[in-house]
Amino acid sequence: MHAMQYEITLPADYDMGVIRRRIATKGHLLDDFPGLGLKAYLVRERGLDGSPVNQYAPFYLWRTAEGMNSFLWGPGFRGLSADFGRPAVRHWLGAGLRRGPADGAPATATRRIERFPEDTDPAEAVEQALAALPDHPDLHTAAVAVDPHRWELLRFALWRAAAPDTAPGSRYRVHHLSSPELDRLPVGRHW
Repeated sequence: MHAMQYEITLPADYDMGVIRRRIATKGHLLDDFPGLGLKAYLVRERGLDGSPVNQYAPFYLWRTAEGMNSFLWGPGFRGLSADFGRPAVRHWLGAGLRRGPADGAPATATRRIERFPEDTDPAEAVEQALAALPDHPDLHTAAVAVDPHRWELLRFALWRAAAPDTAPGSRYRVHHLSSPELDRLPVGRHW
């Protein structure tokens, strides 16, 4: 599994209806994309849910590197780059996945990125993060991944309703979920 995200931060007075309409008209285009576990169409709006910014920040869990590459070099990402400029794409290696009991379309997401302290064994930190994956009735999907270049740990979760107050990280609204191969992503530890 590979996790991927890019963030497009928009001006404070940007009409976020433009982003919502873009998702409504184009979101379905990845509903059957080969190699894609899920794409959560994430939005942060300044002043909502504690967000200081307007931002379009899709998050992906790829089942295959080929699927990820096909997307990045294909017409979808080209179109996004033509409309907003080419964003930097963050990439993490999947370490583990938990499917929650909440089916259907998630409403919110949380994402937390933290650096491994210099004196921390990354394998132990990942084990602890996997053991701490949320077990909550509103959990849809949760993932842990690692950027070994920056030695950062990513924790990501999708929630059926508002994320619990105990869920750490930035909060997003989910405006669409494409999940063509979510059921084919391996659950549990990924090594």
